[in-house]
Amino acid sequence: MFFEVEEKDGGMYATVSGRLDTPSAAKAQQEITPLLENADKFITLDCTNLEYISSSGLRLLLTIRKEAARKGGNVVVEHISDDIKKVLMMTGFINLFEIR
Repeated sequence: MFFEVEEKDGGMYATVSGRLDTPSAAKAQQEITPLLENADKFITLDCTNLEYISSSGLRLLLTIRKEAARKGGNVVVEHISDDIKKVLMMTGFINLFEIR
């Protein structure tokens, strides 16, 4: 799993790939630092290549969302698979993010 983060069009754009699970959570916590530091901007999380998300992965998404809310930013999650969408729906996370 990895977050590839870049500044794009005045906001932050992150490509999320692989499995966002407990073993990858520590590494991912470090990789989302630029998103947290720039949470006052518009943040897009591209989940085209996200294969799996666990509760640890959901916690990371929530961390990004909370920091954006605190700093006045916005988070959009795009290109999620049907399986990831089901997890977001079952956990209520679907209501916390703008999904495209």
